[in-house]
Amino acid sequence: MALVKKAIVVRIGEKKRLRIRFSSIFGFICLLALLAFTSLPLVYLVCTAFKPMDELFVYPPQFFVKNPTLKNFSDLLTSVSSATVPFSRYIINSVFISAVVMIGTIVISSMGAFSLAKYKPKGANLIFSVVVAVLTFSPFVTTIPSYKIINGLGLMNTFWALILPKIAVAYNFFLMKQFIEQFPDSIIEAARIDGSGEMRIFWTMVMPNVRPAWATLAVLTFVSTWNDYFSPMIYINSQAMRTLPLVLQSIAGGVGTVARSGAMAAATFLTIAPTIIVYVIMQKQVMATMAYSGIKE
Repeated sequence: MALVKKAIVVRIGEKKRLRIRFSSIFGFICLLALLAFTSLPLVYLVCTAFKPMDELFVYPPQFFVKNPTLKNFSDLLTSVSSATVPFSRYIINSVFISAVVMIGTIVISSMGAFSLAKYKPKGANLIFSVVVAVLTFSPFVTTIPSYKIINGLGLMNTFWALILPKIAVAYNFFLMKQFIEQFPDSIIEAARIDGSGEMRIFWTMVMPNVRPAWATLAVLTFVSTWNDYFSPMIYINSQAMRTLPLVLQSIAGGVGTVARSGAMAAATFLTIAPTIIVYVIMQKQVMATMAYSGIKE
C-alpha cells in the first residue's frame, strides 16, 4: 500500500492496483455515520422488544438489552388472544389481505397502464388527467363515499371491503404508466409481426422489463396495507376477521398500561418486522432504474 497525491494506492497482485481517494474515504465515513444515526431508532425498538420489565423502567434508560427475554411476546399473546380467536388468526388475516391487495394492484394497475400507454384509446389524455387530479386529494376525502359504496354492495364485514378499495389506486396507475411508456413501441411491433398475442407481449416482454416499477409498487402496497388499521376498524365487526394492526391497538391505553409496556414493545416489533423483511427482499429491484432494466431502442 502506497500514499500517492491525496490517494491511497493498494496493490492487488503484481499488476493490478486500486486507487482510493481521500475524498472517497471521507464520503464513505460520512455515509456510514449517517446510516448508524438513522438506524438507532430501529435498533432501540428491537432491543426494547426483548427487554425484561426491570430494564424497561430503569433510570437512566438503557439503549441495549442486557438480559433478553421472550416474556414480552408471551404477554402480547395473552393480551390479544381470546378463547375463540387465537393470535395466529390475526396474523393470517393480515398476511392474506396484504398479499391479495399487493398482487391485485400490480395486475390491475399494470394492465390499465399498458392499455392506456400503448393502445392510446380515445380520451386517453383526459383519463390520465383525471388520474393526476385524483393524486391531489387526501385519501380521507373518499372515506365516506367508499363506505357508502361498500355498504351498498353488501360487502360490510367481509375481506372484500378491505381488498377492493385498495386495488385500483391512482398513484399505482400513474407509476406504472410512466414506466411502461418508456418501453419501445418497436419491440412490441416486432413481437406482433412474429405472431405474439397481446397478453403474451404484456406478460413476457413488458412486465419483466418494468420490474423496478412493480417491485416498488409491491413494497409500497404491502407496507401501507399491512399497517392500515383504520379500514378494518370501519368495515369489520367480527373479531375473527380483524387484522393484526387493529388488534394491537387494543393493548395500548386503558387499565394496566404499565404492565402492558413490554407487550406494546413486542407488538411494535411484530408490526414493522414484516415490512422490513419485504423491503430487504425487494430492495435491489426498488433501487434499480430504467437505465439498468435492459430496454434498448
